Amino acid sequence: MLSLESVRIFMRAAETGSFSAAGRSLRLSPSVISYRIQTLEEHLGCLLLTRTTRRMNLTEAGRVFYDRCLDIAASVERAEKSVETQGAAPRGTLKVTAPLTLGRRVVAPLIPAFRERHPEADVHLRLSDHLLDLVQEAVDVAVRLAQMRDSTFTLRKVADIERILCASPGYLAEHPAPESPADLIDHACLLLRFPGSEQFRWSLRDGDEVVTLPVAGPIDADDGDVLTEWALQGQGIVLKPVFEVAPYLADGRLVPVLPGTPPTPVTLGVVYPSRKMLPARAKTFVEMTTEALRAHVGAGLDLIGRRLAR
Repeated sequence: MLSLESVRIFMRAAETGSFSAAGRSLRLSPSVISYRIQTLEEHLGCLLLTRTTRRMNLTEAGRVFYDRCLDIAASVERAEKSVETQGAAPRGTLKVTAPLTLGRRVVAPLIPAFRERHPEADVHLRLSDHLLDLVQEAVDVAVRLAQMRDSTFTLRKVADIERILCASPGYLAEHPAPESPADLIDHACLLLRFPGSEQFRWSLRDGDEVVTLPVAGPIDADDGDVLTEWALQGQGIVLKPVFEVAPYLADGRLVPVLPGTPPTPVTLGVVYPSRKMLPARAKTFVEMTTEALRAHVGAGLDLIGRRLAR
């Protein structure tokens, strides 16, 4: 009889493209992944994967089997849902990551409530403005505020997030406000910097075109909240999601810069490695987090709306 665990391991190896990546995702060693797939191949009497030193591919039989495994996963998911209303509780370990600001304000406050409802589920929260490798870090659920590029993960979209350039009135009193995107080159721009960061290039919408230009400043940090605090202290111009700086825009401590050429938006969403066979603990946390993020973003935008209506 087929082992459901072996099916899950095979699917993850096929989706990630390597035994090592599948092992990191499932918290198993590559040797265990290799052994379980070899056992599965022996049981089926055919080769499912071809492996070289550089890459791994599905055989024709492997592709057919993977498609059938999707049906198996869907059946398991339906079976899971059928008992959820009869007291099935999420359990196990859940590894969650989020940006620093949203992690502190939205995700971290959810965890005590999640644990109160599901005491058998453990949660490991890692906050960072770096975009972590979800497979490398074996992350179950990630909150992302970025340009979504990785199609190998499932995205639960919260919203497209408008961003804004802003600075304190004190900074603009001492430095002539930029009149065009090119003028930013002469300003102190507060940048989010970390290894691999692309934040030193700002993309602004100029009509139907997008203008991308390099910017710089005398100080930078890898924590978005630090950049906001520096902007409030008159240290320069910062690029932020509108909802994050809504209170400061509402009370005038920050004012928009170049409102006619706003930054390109980003996507706020909750991502996880696979829609299929997602553990109950992850499903529950995804639902809670999505709802909380929508409420948080909505509250910030409502605050700006009330200010504009006055």
